[in-house]
Amino acid sequence: MEKSFSEPDEIVELSYLYDFYGALLKENHRQVFEDYVLNNLSLGEIAGERQITRQGVYDIVRRCRIRLKEYEDKLRLVSKFQLTKKKLQEIERIAREGAEGEVSEQITRLAEEIYDVI
Repeated sequence: MEKSFSEPDEIVELSYLYDFYGALLKENHRQVFEDYVLNNLSLGEIAGERQITRQGVYDIVRRCRIRLKEYEDKLRLVSKFQLTKKKLQEIERIAREGAEGEVSEQITRLAEEIYDVI
């Protein structure tokens, strides 16, 4: 078996990928992936609940992980989202440090509206 998907950075990455591309997975695969990655259930717990082998659960999770990463490699939505978020934080910082009064408030308000959209 390959490495576990339990490292915090891997879980965060998979969560982002799932948020953006999860709807593109098969329903059954989505449920297994959610149980393992998002709900932190063990392979054995999921296998027992779904009446499949632990290896079967692992294979589904692994395939979902690969598929989600392939979607990101092609579409780059998560990368664009993270870059946009970083740029908005920079805009807010500049507004707080440089602009005065109403202009600063307007810039901050616009940044918050963009956060709501993304």
